[in-house]
Amino acid sequence: MTKIIFVHLLNDHSGSPKVLSQVINLCETEGREVVLFTGGRNEGFLSDVTHQHKFYFYKRNEIKLITLFTFILSQIDIFFKLLKYRNEDVIIYVNTMLPFGAALSGKLMKKPVFYHIHETSISPKYLKYFLRFITFKTASKIIFVSNYLKNSESFKNVNQKTIYNVLPTELSKKGLDSKYSPKDLNGYFNVLMICSLKAYKGVEEFLEIAKLCSTNNNITFTLLLNVKQHEIDAHFSNIILPINISIKTTQKAIHQLYSEANLVLNLSRIDQWVETFGLTILEALTFGIPVIAPPIGGPSEIVTDGKEGYLISSNETDIISKKIIQLSQDEQKCMELSENARKRSLYFNEKTFKSEILKLFNA
Repeated sequence: MTKIIFVHLLNDHSGSPKVLSQVINLCETEGREVVLFTGGRNEGFLSDVTHQHKFYFYKRNEIKLITLFTFILSQIDIFFKLLKYRNEDVIIYVNTMLPFGAALSGKLMKKPVFYHIHETSISPKYLKYFLRFITFKTASKIIFVSNYLKNSESFKNVNQKTIYNVLPTELSKKGLDSKYSPKDLNGYFNVLMICSLKAYKGVEEFLEIAKLCSTNNNITFTLLLNVKQHEIDAHFSNIILPINISIKTTQKAIHQLYSEANLVLNLSRIDQWVETFGLTILEALTFGIPVIAPPIGGPSEIVTDGKEGYLISSNETDIISKKIIQLSQDEQKCMELSENARKRSLYFNEKTFKSEILKLFNA
């Protein structure tokens, strides 16, 4: 059976490595031999996913030019590391467009190169042009995580398909088994957002919304950031935080936060970062939690405005804050949205995901 070589750049607790970990688990369950390469030795969703986990050089830096330089070096490194598989029956599986060195190595060895594309917002723009060119020249098959992404980033004469993300079995079961309540035991309405510490993810807007809602003593806000605690401390050291907000670092027991949430926000700025899927949105729906999300991109394929939540641009902080206050006072509406959310989450199921992924490998 063909061995699959998975290549990812940065292992962390964001969406693309989480989805890749599911693909790897699926392949190993089906009896396929897999090898995983990641850049650097960061901790993330890919850390313990397979015993054949290898590493190639990569190191990020606060100075963008240095990061770009190390990125290029990393792709040279993975290019040569993969050449040892030239005499083996392998598929090179490139997660995101970034590990272009792996794709070039696969093309040189005349091996199938599969791409799993999660992103559209890549900067600088010339890097994106370059990565798209390499993808077009090397890809045998391409998986897109949403129809929006497929339509905006499609490649001519390449076998490409949309396969929606799904949740890991354990988290999905916990979500479906959980019971939603429009308020917690103490009568608070808890608003949750999970994201990386990037301006384009709407962190500033989250703080602004919390401030706008601060006169309502029963509304609390929790921000879970995909960074270490010292990075959180440094970033917010000179910022006066609203008293109704709590900021937490990455944690494994994420289901606990969802079980305590009454509303989940995704505030990605639509003019800087279009969400191509929105994994936290699906997680929220599975736990039966209403959401407020951007009106374009992948979220609009997951959520119907007014049914499972609301599609509102993050630059409309006044409207979002008013909607939060309204929901905190309308338990019946929250329960209606919650019921619709859980029903909608069933569409994104592991059985369909498994079937579609295996078709790609077996075709």
